[in-house]
Amino acid sequence: MERVHRSLSDARRRALALRHTETLGQTAGAGLRNNTVIGWLLAAPLALVLVVFLVLPIVMIVVVSFWGATEWSIYPAFLFDNYEFLLTSDVTYRVFFNTFKYAAITWAFTLLIGFTVAYYLAFHIRSLTWQIALFLLCTIPFLTSNIIRMISWIPFLGRNGIANSTLISMGVIDEPLEWLLFSDFSVVLAFVHLYTLFMVVPIFNTMMRIDKSLIEAAVDAGATGWQTLRHVIIPLTKPGIMIGTIFVVALVMGDFITVRFMSGSQSANMGRLIQNDIALLQYPSASATAVILLVTVLILIGTLLRLVDIRKEL
Repeated sequence: MERVHRSLSDARRRALALRHTETLGQTAGAGLRNNTVIGWLLAAPLALVLVVFLVLPIVMIVVVSFWGATEWSIYPAFLFDNYEFLLTSDVTYRVFFNTFKYAAITWAFTLLIGFTVAYYLAFHIRSLTWQIALFLLCTIPFLTSNIIRMISWIPFLGRNGIANSTLISMGVIDEPLEWLLFSDFSVVLAFVHLYTLFMVVPIFNTMMRIDKSLIEAAVDAGATGWQTLRHVIIPLTKPGIMIGTIFVVALVMGDFITVRFMSGSQSANMGRLIQNDIALLQYPSASATAVILLVTVLILIGTLLRLVDIRKEL
């Protein structure tokens, strides 16, 4: 009898424990569902903003890119004429080449300058106060308009500008250099001036997170300065370099006002091509060019993101 009572007691305890477990599971499930609903409600306003101001405009641009156009009007249709014209025109490929050329050269110079400045601020300035002060000093030019900073190069690089006058007075040249202004040189110079800070900031942010003991360990192991830079600092700085690269390349490929002013309208990129179509009220052609540029930039960014995981920096 005692054994029977014990068995019944054990069975009751197991049944109570099972009911308690089921109750806890139901409570946890309900709590998880509530948290999910709350999460969606919190994300809804931002999602709505993104849909209205990002997704819908892009969708509209894609739709308009298939419309037709005459010299006086545009009309809704589903035509591939705009894409066919762009993809079969030699002008498009020359403009694409110019766009990638400006982006590649600007990226190389901004990376060199940005990495050097960030390295100096992160590893040669010991005081945090001085690091912040010098970093803020780099941002002072951004307190003015991009257009003003860009146009300021024109009197400096002109035929009778400060640069040519100084070189002539020093006896370096006998006559003014024509290629200083309204050329690819002036376009790249303006791009580097405008967008270098977009490379400095993410690289500096990444370098400040590097554990200094790793560098000390490399030095203690007998590594030279170049070996420490190559095998320790650069690999740990790759996420910052990639973020800066995305910023610089995307901004340069979409910029049109810099190319217009600094090349004297003698050169063009994809942004300039879009601006010309809009000025001529050729919105379907401009939309098709914008779609091609957007796809190109997205493919480029997607390729870069596969090379380096930048989520650790976000």
